[in-house]
Amino acid sequence: MPSALVTRARAILDQKWTSNARLGLTLMLAGTLITIVIGFMGPSAVALRLGPRSSLMPPWYLPAGIVSLNEWVAVLGLWLAIAAGAIGLWICYRAVDAGWRPSVHRLFLLGAALCTVTSLVPPLTSADVLMYAAYGRLMVLGWNPYDITPANIIRQEYDPVMRWVEAPWQDTPSVYGPIASFSQWLAATLGGESMHQVVFWLQMFALIPFLVLAFIAVKMAHGDPAFQTRAVLFTILNPIMIWSICAQAHNEPLTLVFAVAGLWFMRRNAWLAGVGIGLAGCVKVSLVYYGLAMVWGYRHQPRKLLQLCLAAGVTIGLGYGLFAPEALFAAGRNTSYVSAGSWVEWLHELGRLTVGDATSRPVMSVLGMIGLVSVAWMLSRVLPWVIAPGAPPGNEPRRDPLTIAVRTAALLTAAWLITSPYTLSWYDLITWVPLSLMAANRLDVITMWRGTWLSLAYVAGRVIEFGPGVVIAGFLMRDVLCTAAQMAAIVWVIWWWRSEGGEMPSLRLLRAGWRRFRGRPAQP
Repeated sequence: MPSALVTRARAILDQKWTSNARLGLTLMLAGTLITIVIGFMGPSAVALRLGPRSSLMPPWYLPAGIVSLNEWVAVLGLWLAIAAGAIGLWICYRAVDAGWRPSVHRLFLLGAALCTVTSLVPPLTSADVLMYAAYGRLMVLGWNPYDITPANIIRQEYDPVMRWVEAPWQDTPSVYGPIASFSQWLAATLGGESMHQVVFWLQMFALIPFLVLAFIAVKMAHGDPAFQTRAVLFTILNPIMIWSICAQAHNEPLTLVFAVAGLWFMRRNAWLAGVGIGLAGCVKVSLVYYGLAMVWGYRHQPRKLLQLCLAAGVTIGLGYGLFAPEALFAAGRNTSYVSAGSWVEWLHELGRLTVGDATSRPVMSVLGMIGLVSVAWMLSRVLPWVIAPGAPPGNEPRRDPLTIAVRTAALLTAAWLITSPYTLSWYDLITWVPLSLMAANRLDVITMWRGTWLSLAYVAGRVIEFGPGVVIAGFLMRDVLCTAAQMAAIVWVIWWWRSEGGEMPSLRLLRAGWRRFRGRPAQP
């Protein structure tokens, strides 16, 4: 039976439509346009309410009373849009593998246009951007968002910005680094007492870094049309990321733009590479995975390794030590979270029923750490060693710092996201960028798979009152299908590793690795 299913799947994959780039681009374009139209129709079950409009500034949407979007139409429309975009991305990905080489400039401009227009309508489904606005408003008012929450203010007095904040995070202090907090303060300063205008600036602070990091990724792939096409498809034209980043105004690009700039300097200047990853850490501490990858990339070059570490350490020390020492420990609050749709959700629910929530959460965290180490090992054995674009002729991939850093960043971040008890679709940008600078491999499709299901899961995820039918459909999509899909992603990695030989850690491998580290050939 399994062999029959595999044969049938291969027959489907061999059909011409599965690598038809025109069809893929059409689906990606259609999916994004549906998203834009739903946002332009104004506040609904999926589009955020931003309060009164005091200017003609974006986000733009139809005046109240013209259209009242039915919740079923909104939810089903977004599910269709996300599915269409993801299938289109997969088709274009296969087309590149089959030899499709479009104009990279035109492709990039198309992605930039879609991202920009998506960022000019109200954010959809996720209310996180309202929390960013609230943290910024707290700072404008002279409060410390690491010590006080928006709910502390809302319960005591009226505020024209914070009154629009939605559940469930009103009682949660900020977990962001000093640069992220600065962007929130700046948006609140520019937007004044209008949530509508504050949100616009936050949308720009997501869009502009996204465009910049995509541009850097494409430039890093310069000279290789296949890699450049992958870089465009996996960043600025990626419908999963356009949905997760631009349509929801998440601040992931603000974090990653500094890290990608650091990667850009890996072959050029170790000091600037260190400053880049240090600035990234001043937005979110999750960029530690890129830092480890860059350290590993310089392991054969002690002087550059020292320069990288010194530059990163000074940058992070200044960022946190001078401006926001509380922020360095704020992210620790996230370690006990379990998100709906993650692979451990069912186990966590069982734990809550048997040993209680307080005991179950640490157990899930331990499972996540064990999974991270295990999946990272498996990926380290199967990810290809193909030199990143732009290397001098004759460079060996296992000695090239950028190739090592890109491959290590891809496997560490993917292992973290696949096994984390708290995982969301916009986090995946951290993996898409290094994947764009690697040769095609199964992790590409695994990342598409998990990101698509997580995107579908949270369409009906706002903490508002949906009708009973949508509640049930949302539960099935988020807590049943998405959780099963995340489990399938782990199984997929295990199967890939086993099919490539299933190499286990051993003293022989440790000795061979040590010999390579010292620059000597590994003994048979």
